[in-house]
Amino acid sequence: MKIAIIGYSGSGKSTLARKLSEIYRADVLHFDTIHFLPDWKIRTQDEKMRLTKEFLDNHESWVIDGNYSKLFYERRLREADTIIMLLFNRFSCLYRVTRRYFKYKNTTRPDMCEGCNEKLDFEFIKWVLCDGRSKQAKERYRNVISQYKNKVVVIKNQKQLSSYLKALSNNQ
Repeated sequence: MKIAIIGYSGSGKSTLARKLSEIYRADVLHFDTIHFLPDWKIRTQDEKMRLTKEFLDNHESWVIDGNYSKLFYERRLREADTIIMLLFNRFSCLYRVTRRYFKYKNTTRPDMCEGCNEKLDFEFIKWVLCDGRSKQAKERYRNVISQYKNKVVVIKNQKQLSSYLKALSNNQ
């Protein structure tokens, strides 16, 4: 099983990836661990490409969470058996990142590079509410739905996500 999870920041991509990797006993790749080095430094593009390609080439079953359109985006979507799009509204996402901040304050969450303590600053709030929802991002999601309609699952809220996970659990 190969599952690509994409969607808005704060929608729960990494949490869902962990749950699905347990259900399917698949290796998980959180793109935030590829993108960031300790202290929120950004890894070079060449290094990110190498690590992503290595993961894709060496795992028969995987769950990958994150958008990162410059990291084998088309390959991930093409190879995925299922593409899950978490398209929660901006205020749900803001609530979730705020809750996450208080849960992991002064620590590194499990799906982040060690040494990147959880933070919630103006720049990230602006990303969650506005910048991460650009026309380009929305168009990219529409294109994914159109191109891969037979394997895309669009989830827009917690109720839909809970139902999706319950249905998976019942089928296991």
